[in-house]
Amino acid sequence: MSADGGGRSGAGRRELTYAVLLCLAGAGLALWAATRSWSLELTERAAPLPPVREARSGAALLPWLPALALVTLAGGGALLATRGRVRRLLGGLLGVLGLAVAAGGGYGLVADLDAEVSRQWPALCLLGGLLAAAGGGWTALRGGGWPAMGARYERPSRTVADSAPAGPAASSAPMAGRRTTEAWDALDRGEDPTAG
Repeated sequence: MSADGGGRSGAGRRELTYAVLLCLAGAGLALWAATRSWSLELTERAAPLPPVREARSGAALLPWLPALALVTLAGGGALLATRGRVRRLLGGLLGVLGLAVAAGGGYGLVADLDAEVSRQWPALCLLGGLLAAAGGGWTALRGGGWPAMGARYERPSRTVADSAPAGPAASSAPMAGRRTTEAWDALDRGEDPTAG
């Protein structure tokens, strides 16, 4: 491999890492912020009873918000397992999901909820959505050429020896060219896998 190809591969890995971290950090931040109390409503009661305090989280106000943040979180991890056009499409989807999460945070910032409102949690949700959208948009634009997971994570192809029928004739053959699991199976049957 040329030094230029290695450099491009290294840069692609860094960009992939940054995009995944943006998506995961943004979605995680938005999910956490959505579970915090966004508003506190006080309901007066007759004296001498104290008022009833009802805290409402972002998830209670916008039930779809944590679900979108979870999907964005899962999609951020899925960026590692995809490649090429599929990764770019997933990046575009993550960009849209991030913007939807950010819109939920923006709604929490400007909504009139007739209650005491805490603005920092919707602001963090907005920030998280924008981070996830940035990671997804970056992937949609540049992710097609980023490297995929290594071959060690892919399922190995089956060989002729793997598809040979099991039985007395097969179990008496030496272990050359056979898989480790077959050796363990022979031991389970009480046979010596090295005899042959």
